[in-house]
Amino acid sequence: MNAGDWRGRHLGDRTGAYDERDAILYALAVGAAATDLDLVFEERLRVLPTFALTQAQWAPDALGSLGAFDTRTAVHGSQRLRVLRPLPRAGELTMAARVAQVWDKGTAAIFEVEVESDYFVATWSLFAPGAGGFGGERGPSSPKRPETPADRELRLDTSPNQAALYRLLGDRHHMHIDPEAARAAGMPRPFMHGLCTLAAVTLPLAATVGAHPADLVELEGRFASPVFPGDRLVTRGWADGDAVLFEAASDGGMDGGTDGGTVISGGRVRFGRAGAGA
Repeated sequence: MNAGDWRGRHLGDRTGAYDERDAILYALAVGAAATDLDLVFEERLRVLPTFALTQAQWAPDALGSLGAFDTRTAVHGSQRLRVLRPLPRAGELTMAARVAQVWDKGTAAIFEVEVESDYFVATWSLFAPGAGGFGGERGPSSPKRPETPADRELRLDTSPNQAALYRLLGDRHHMHIDPEAARAAGMPRPFMHGLCTLAAVTLPLAATVGAHPADLVELEGRFASPVFPGDRLVTRGWADGDAVLFEAASDGGMDGGTDGGTVISGGRVRFGRAGAGA
């Protein structure tokens, strides 16, 4: 069975339950402040749409466990999220997952795992070295950075505890907390989850356009390199109609972390009202 044969494969259905505590913990883990009462106080709570990604993480993990690719070398290449309806403060999410597409990059394959629910559609792009060469289509190229100067620039200090907090939402891969596991993965120390970094930059981006982060309706980004807890991120944005194109780079950290490399490229975010023509 080659990689292309996985295209269209149903990965199952799942119903996940969560409560207000989970949604509040998530908001804190991606950078909400204690003063953001509508994100961290149950009496006023609005659930960040990216919280849905923690509930749907089972789907790409399921594909890996079925043997579609080598889980030791495959990486999370990019993420897309389209919001259909606001998430309730607490409740259940019924989700269905499938392999929507498999692209042939020659030496590697890209598996697109799509998860659908009444509230969102999320797509994981998984880069699998050694799985290409099956004669399939190469797929779309990565989006290019705009050639014009950015019209906004934001700085965000990640927390030294951020990966430790985020993993409590379900993604407990040891490389995000255990120095020995991180070194085995080729990293000098534990690093942040890409989905945590992607969600974290949406909070200040929302502020620059006068939107609430819970009004997110579209988000995408490519994970270019890891972020280490405590790194300072510089995010540059370009207006694109009612959306913002963005990229984020590491500017080092409070403890002398990485310096200057792009960590998220090809970013695009749009805020509005989910279900109201979004």
